[in-house]
Amino acid sequence: MATDYKFEGWLGHSPDSVKGKMEWGAFEPKKWTENDVDIQVTHCGICGSDLHMLRSGWGPTPYRHEIVGKAVRVGNNVKHIKVDDRVGVGAQALSCLQPDCPECSNGLENHCARGNVNTYGSVYPNDEGKSYGGYADYNRTNGHFVFKIPDGLPSEAAAPMLCGGVTVYSPLKKNGCGPGKTIGVVGVGGLGHFAVLFAKALGADKVVGISRKASKKEEVLKLGADKYIATDDDKNWHIDNARTLDLIISTVSSPNMPLTEYLSLLKVGGSFIQVGAPDGGNLPPVNAFTLIASGIKIGGSAIGSPEEIREMLQLAADKNIRPWVQLRPMKDANQAVIDMEEGKARYRYVLVNEKHVSA
Repeated sequence: MATDYKFEGWLGHSPDSVKGKMEWGAFEPKKWTENDVDIQVTHCGICGSDLHMLRSGWGPTPYRHEIVGKAVRVGNNVKHIKVDDRVGVGAQALSCLQPDCPECSNGLENHCARGNVNTYGSVYPNDEGKSYGGYADYNRTNGHFVFKIPDGLPSEAAAPMLCGGVTVYSPLKKNGCGPGKTIGVVGVGGLGHFAVLFAKALGADKVVGISRKASKKEEVLKLGADKYIATDDDKNWHIDNARTLDLIISTVSSPNMPLTEYLSLLKVGGSFIQVGAPDGGNLPPVNAFTLIASGIKIGGSAIGSPEEIREMLQLAADKNIRPWVQLRPMKDANQAVIDMEEGKARYRYVLVNEKHVSA
């Protein structure tokens, strides 16, 4: 296999990178092993976690994920991918994958506590190097976390699903979203619009979008939501809609969200699952009596397992699920990050590496 390509991409060297100050340059990929796949990047989604990383809100790390492209080199130990396959990588690049690992041995690789490596800004074990993500020409990732993209699912649709999509698909599936259920989605933006799409695809009877401003109502209903609640504009929204939802997926990342009011929307025994991650991780305080009175549960969820990603991609292909994306040239990544930070995306930006799309 030809290996005469160079690993170059947009690099974030400081928290100012989120202000449009990433720099294009060469980087050293992880050391090659026969478990790896090299990908010629054609598309890369811009995820909210990219902004957290760039401003160092989650730690002093740069670089990106949500990668789709063409496999150009495949290790001998990788059996499910072949050269020229259209493939993708999400937010995770490696876990320990040991047979005695309680998580990896049970299909919970995304929760592995022994050796979890992110696709961006992480250090590989065994002195294999660092991970640098996908605002780039090429990416190298362990084959266990490289997924074949189903036919019929466009690359620009698949890319943001690999992190943003599975981040909401996983808790929807695990918490019983389906026929007979009413689902609430707090924060209908990049993550939340995926939650509306997948809740409907999984067969929920009713999906309720919940955001601050009434100005989003028509967009959210067009996505497929059956009802919309504007918490800034609808007087007594938490009283009028009390105990109407079986499950809430919260995608917002604000420590000041009206959590008690959100919890009041749950039916007895309902669940509130937090997937948005504020800088610093702080959420509003919770009164124990709020939980006790309705027997409700609060939980969290992080991305999804490889099996869930494969399942989600196939569902999207089978049911023609299409996220709302806006394509931006890879060369304009700095401006796209600024626009994302300013909330202009409707609802995901996807960078297109035009030199490879046209190749």
